[in-house]
Amino acid sequence: MADDIFTDRLRLSRAVPSDLDAIFAIQNDPRVWGHYPSLRHTDPATSLQMMDRWDRSWKQAGLGSWVARLRDTGEIIGNGGCTLLRDEVWNVGYRIAADHHGHGYATELARAGIEQARIIAPDRPVIAFLVEHNRASAHVAEKLGLELVHRAPDVGNPDPAVMRLVYADRPLTPAQLAAALG
Repeated sequence: MADDIFTDRLRLSRAVPSDLDAIFAIQNDPRVWGHYPSLRHTDPATSLQMMDRWDRSWKQAGLGSWVARLRDTGEIIGNGGCTLLRDEVWNVGYRIAADHHGHGYATELARAGIEQARIIAPDRPVIAFLVEHNRASAHVAEKLGLELVHRAPDVGNPDPAVMRLVYADRPLTPAQLAAALG
């Protein structure tokens, strides 16, 4: 899939090198990482590595994360979509610039990703994994029709009290859950 996807308000496209500065600005913003500050990008190289992971998913599965632009202005306001995890599950993810939170863009972006994932490989489950205290992200997963299928301590989190949640569009096999947990 090489063409852009258009939603009501967004143009979703594969990342290109010239998107790096805008993507890094979003990933570097502490307001975007309030729920998991240690994952905040402090070096553009980290954002570039993330964009490389998206590209690998596109090449391997025909789908990966997009750069999300406002249709009316072209402004990059986030990234997201569905990426393939360990050939087992589609991971729907979304990261929206803090100045654009609360307008439904994450749901719009994620819904487009799920639609494409179901076209490409409908038998593969769609999951969203997040930390429990990120209620906004959990709300998006629930609006997408995903249900909570796993809750456990978030292994590797610097805060041992943090719980990891996995939402899915169907029950997961042990291999699929393992892929979701990474």
